[in-house]
Amino acid sequence: MASIGRKFGYSSLGTLAALALGCQAAVADESGVSIWLPGTFGSLAAVPTQPGFQWSTTYYRATATSESSKRFEQGGRIVTGLSPKPNLIQLSPSYAFEMPVLGAQLDLALTAVPAFVSNRVTSTVVGPRGGTLSGVDTQSVQGFGDLYPRASLKWNEDVNNFMTYVTGDIPVGLYSKDNIANIGTGHGAIDFGGGYTYLDKQTGNEFTAVGGFTFNFLNPVTNYQSGTDFHLDWATSHQLSEQVSAGIVGYVYQQIGCDSGSGNTVGCFRTRIFGMGPQISFRFVIGEVQASLGLRAYGEFGASNTPQGWNTFLTLALSPAAPTGR
Repeated sequence: MASIGRKFGYSSLGTLAALALGCQAAVADESGVSIWLPGTFGSLAAVPTQPGFQWSTTYYRATATSESSKRFEQGGRIVTGLSPKPNLIQLSPSYAFEMPVLGAQLDLALTAVPAFVSNRVTSTVVGPRGGTLSGVDTQSVQGFGDLYPRASLKWNEDVNNFMTYVTGDIPVGLYSKDNIANIGTGHGAIDFGGGYTYLDKQTGNEFTAVGGFTFNFLNPVTNYQSGTDFHLDWATSHQLSEQVSAGIVGYVYQQIGCDSGSGNTVGCFRTRIFGMGPQISFRFVIGEVQASLGLRAYGEFGASNTPQGWNTFLTLALSPAAPTGR
């Protein structure tokens, strides 16, 4: 069950909010949000794992802001700001098959996303003589997001590891076109790509890069179709001890196709964002289970037509431990 809270500032905020949301619409990918979460892939993404059932739980926290303004011919301007604060948990059961497929390890996964999202829109109208009128519209939503199935194939050749994957968005999450805060996207999508991991167990050095493309379907509620997106996640780390690794992570996100549909009133705006920061992971064995606890943090820069800020991923991954004596 979702709960929604809304608070209004001034009695005239209805007009301000309409103007603010009009400016907010002038961002690429519908409302500046894509189905792809930059930073999804991290270190060792292309390395085959122990066959069997696996489980991954990720807590994702982000804060970001964006601001836009529009000047009037008669003087004055309107300034709007958007501050999204998503908190979500990715629950991802998966299964890695022992029997090779095309010489690779097949892995199937499904991710569900319970989340709490809070958005804040601020609007300030500045008159020709400098007078101002301001207002705030905030909304908080909690519930479940969309479902994300994924299939991947992973090959290993000594220190070289290769991967190809396909994933998608099943739009069953909480969504309303009238909300300024949503958990679901309101439309389906398909995403595919490939990756590479260099892993030298002798030196403890590792490098991973995974790139892909997102093809978005039409949102039937708003008649808005986001353009095609390109994304690249990368990571490098060094094994400090048998249990601890540390390094640097980053991502590149660029919309390469124009938005379309009758609901697109802003033209061919494209989203772009970069992120980079530190990472650290701890590995330990609990009985017959291999556990890994990892923390990745990204500071964003170079944003275009999308909010910019920082985000963190805290992941606990559980998988079968490697048999002893090998």
